[in-house]
Amino acid sequence: MGSVHPIKDIIKLQKVGVHKGICSICSANKYVIKAAMVSVFEKNGYVLIESTANQVNQYGGYTGMTPAGFRDFVLSVAEVTGFPQEKVILGGDHLGPLVWKAEDANEAMNKAMELVKQYVSAGFTKIHLDTSMKLGGDSTSLPLDPFIAAQRGAKLCSAAEDAFTKLQKINPAALHPVYVIGSEVPVPGGVQEDEGLKVTEAGDFVKTVELFRKAFADIGLNDAWENVIAVVVQPGVEFGDSMIHDYDRNAARELCGALKSYPPLVFEGHSTDYQKRSALKEMVEDGIAILKVGPGLTYALREGLFLLNHMENELLGHRTDVRLSNFIDTLDAAMLKDPLNWNKYYHGMEEERKIARKYSFSDRCRYYLAVPEVDKSIQLLIDNLKSIDLNMSIISQYFPDQYRKIREGRLKKDAEDLLIDRVIGVIEDYNFAISTTA
Repeated sequence: MGSVHPIKDIIKLQKVGVHKGICSICSANKYVIKAAMVSVFEKNGYVLIESTANQVNQYGGYTGMTPAGFRDFVLSVAEVTGFPQEKVILGGDHLGPLVWKAEDANEAMNKAMELVKQYVSAGFTKIHLDTSMKLGGDSTSLPLDPFIAAQRGAKLCSAAEDAFTKLQKINPAALHPVYVIGSEVPVPGGVQEDEGLKVTEAGDFVKTVELFRKAFADIGLNDAWENVIAVVVQPGVEFGDSMIHDYDRNAARELCGALKSYPPLVFEGHSTDYQKRSALKEMVEDGIAILKVGPGLTYALREGLFLLNHMENELLGHRTDVRLSNFIDTLDAAMLKDPLNWNKYYHGMEEERKIARKYSFSDRCRYYLAVPEVDKSIQLLIDNLKSIDLNMSIISQYFPDQYRKIREGRLKKDAEDLLIDRVIGVIEDYNFAISTTA
């Protein structure tokens, strides 16, 4: 990668008027990660793969992976895909005390510092320091003091710097991590309904930067501050079960204008899933150079799996010698068996909740794709369709875009390739948005 972090090179271009950015793939799904790598392979670009503190932490997270385990997993996908491992940027998203927010503040912060250390030690070089949440002992009646959030963020950065110093002794060529700060973090996984979304005030952005800058300086992190590259803000994008807040650059004009006073910084936009490609392009042009996407990708994956399931039923449903995957039913059964990851997010009558389990933009079913019985169902589905010569007219019915690519010789007639290319279709909107404009 060289001595300069690739994202810093992107920011330099941004600051001289070249509207360039990077897409952050926030997912632990192997098909999504492979799709991200395939989509940029021929462009010889970098792929940024991020995991959250909920997904991956020192205790395993809901994926069962530690930071080192997630690193090895991503690099194994790169090896299978043929993607250059040196072009993989690993990021840690929402790294802080979120997972332990119900615990005493000191204990929660100690665990958060260990979390950050493990991410940096494992070679993650983009670190989002998220201290936006209240912890045990904080006032329950007042908002969290931004000063306290900044102090806690500085402590996390100190832990990261210590970990990097140790890593550099083992690997002198290790790339120094870059940091993302900010407390204007959208609700993880999307809002519940149209809640009157509010764009971050320009003054709040300025206050965040100055508070964090002082907090860093107060504990001797002036050099580390030079590696702070972005601030998470709410530029006015969000999604819920069936609605999408589209980006309105006029509403974000004052906020984006304030960025001009901070040449080393760009904005990081969360919850950019489902935005129109033209809106994504505008966001990058307006300084929101890091576009994070997650549920939108697994949503496309889920769509593809459903379509493959329909194809399987059409092509193999009549055969008594074939065990069908029953993927759609298997997924819903797994969600009903363990409703923890969707029950409080989906509301209404049972029929409405049933529809939401399958089709909600919040895509809570992504938490169940790695459940053993669901994963086995996916593998059986793909294996079943690989065992036959896929009917082109059926492909045209369920995967019309991929059908055209097969006809043009740009895609193989293969079930897994159909699935991955459907996800790539979403990623291509981001590739369009982050590419250099004339």
